[in-house]
Amino acid sequence: MRIIFLLLSVLASQVLCAQEASKLEITKSKVFDDKSKAESILAIHSAANGNVVTVRGSKRKYHVHFYDENFSELNHQIVDRERKQKFIGAIKTDDLLRFFTVYSPKKDERIVYSHTIDMASKNVTTRTLFEQEVEKKQSLFGSRRNHRTNFSVTPDGAHFAIATDNNRKNKNSHTIRVFEAASSKLVYQKSYQEGEEILYEHNDLFIDDDLNVYSLGKLFENGSRKKNKDGDANYEIVLNKIAADLNETLKIDLGQDMLIQSLGFSSVDGQFNLVGLYSENQERWVKGGCVFSIDKDALKVISRKSQVLPKQVYEDLYGEARADRKNKKKKELGNFDIDYILTDTAGNAYLIAEEFYLSTTYVANGMNGGFTRTTPNYDDILILKFDPTGKLEWGRSIFKRSQSPSYNAFIIDDQLHVLLNSGKNLTEKNDGRTKLSKGWFETTALYDIDFESDGEPSYNKIQDNAGNHFYRPYYGSFDYQRFVMISDGGTKKTFLTLE
Repeated sequence: MRIIFLLLSVLASQVLCAQEASKLEITKSKVFDDKSKAESILAIHSAANGNVVTVRGSKRKYHVHFYDENFSELNHQIVDRERKQKFIGAIKTDDLLRFFTVYSPKKDERIVYSHTIDMASKNVTTRTLFEQEVEKKQSLFGSRRNHRTNFSVTPDGAHFAIATDNNRKNKNSHTIRVFEAASSKLVYQKSYQEGEEILYEHNDLFIDDDLNVYSLGKLFENGSRKKNKDGDANYEIVLNKIAADLNETLKIDLGQDMLIQSLGFSSVDGQFNLVGLYSENQERWVKGGCVFSIDKDALKVISRKSQVLPKQVYEDLYGEARADRKNKKKKELGNFDIDYILTDTAGNAYLIAEEFYLSTTYVANGMNGGFTRTTPNYDDILILKFDPTGKLEWGRSIFKRSQSPSYNAFIIDDQLHVLLNSGKNLTEKNDGRTKLSKGWFETTALYDIDFESDGEPSYNKIQDNAGNHFYRPYYGSFDYQRFVMISDGGTKKTFLTLE
C-alpha cells in the first residue's frame, strides 16, 4: 500500500505537458520487406531527386540499398568486408555518397578504402585511398570517439580532406590528405605537428574552396596529458592552417582560469567563429559558452567572447528553486560533449551538446559471486545560440535520460529542431520542468522539439511508436531540407521523412 500511495503521489505532482502537432510535413512510406540481413545503419542520405540510399553493415559485408522517391527499392549492392575492416565515417558531395573503411591486415599496417556510391547511376566503386604503417595496434583515427570530425568537404563539394594520426614512441605526427571528390585522386598530402615532444589531439576539421585545411585541437606540453603541478591545464588550443606549400599554427589565448574540452567551426561570411564550452574547474564541466572570431586569411584572433550559462539552462534541468541555489554556489554542469554546431542563414550558431558518462553497478550472481556492469548514459541536452558576432543570445536544456545515442538536430527555415523518443505522454513536474524519458510500463513516442528565435521550445508529437514504425533519430540524416529515417528492427520496414 505504501508503494501504491507513493506512486499516486508522484503522478499527482505531475501534469500532462502541452503538446502540439509538428509544424513539419511528415511522410511515411508503406511497409516493405527488407531483404538485407544487416541491421546496423552506418549511413543514410537523400539525393536531389528524392532518391534515398542506405549503407548497413553485417559481419562480413556492407549492404548498399537504393530507393526511389516513393521508397521502392531500385537496387541492392554488396561490398565485401574483411574480418578486421571497420567503418570510420561517411561524407556526401552532391549525389555522391562516400563511406570510408580501414583494414588492419597486420598490427602495424593500415589500409584506408573509399567506397563511392553514385546515387544517380546506382553504382558502387571501391578504391584504396592510402596505406600507412603505424605503431603496433595504433589507430589512425584515435583522437575522438566521434570520427565525423576527421573528414571535411569543401563548400563547393569539389574536394574533401582527411585528418589522421601517426603517433609513435619516438616521434608523433599528424597528416592531412586532400582528394578530388569526383575521382578520389590525391591532390596533396602534408604532415603537421611533428616531433618527439609533441602530443596533439585533433578536435575539428574544415577545408575551404582554395584547399586550405584548418585543423583545430589541443597541443599538450612536454608530450603528456597530465596536468601541471599546480593543477592547471598543460595544453594550448591551436588552429593549424595547412596547404600544399603552407603550414602555420595559431595559438588561441584562453585567458586566465579558462578550461576548454573542445571547440568547433562555425563559418560566417568566409571567416571563422570557433564555438565551444568552457569551465573554471574541469575540462568536461560547463560554466558557459565561448566564441573566438578568427580572420582565417591572416590567421589571427579578431575577438574573444565568453558568457556564463543563462539561468534558464538550470531551470530547465533542476526547476526554479534548485536553479537559484546552484547559481548562488556557482555550480557548473558536468560531462557534456559537443555533438553539433549548426549555422542558420543569418550566421547564428547553435551549439548542441549531450551529457555523456559511464556508470558501473555490481550485479550479484548467487554462488558464483558477481560481476561489474558498465552502462553508458546519454542524458541531458544543452543548447546555446550565438549571434554572428559571438554574443550568447539564449540557452536552453532538455531534461532527458537514455542509455543509447538518442537524438538528432537540424535547422529548417532558420528554426532549430531536435528529434528524440520519449514517453508517450510528456509530463510537466510541479517545479516546472518537462522530463523526456520513458516511465514504468509506458509506451514511447517520437517528438520534434522546435525552438523559436527567442529560444522558446514547443513539444510536437510526431507519432506514437508501435510495430514497424519505431525510428531512432540518431541514425537519420538531413539533406536538401529533408530529414529521413528508416525504422528499426525486423524484416518489415518503413521510411519517415520530415521537411
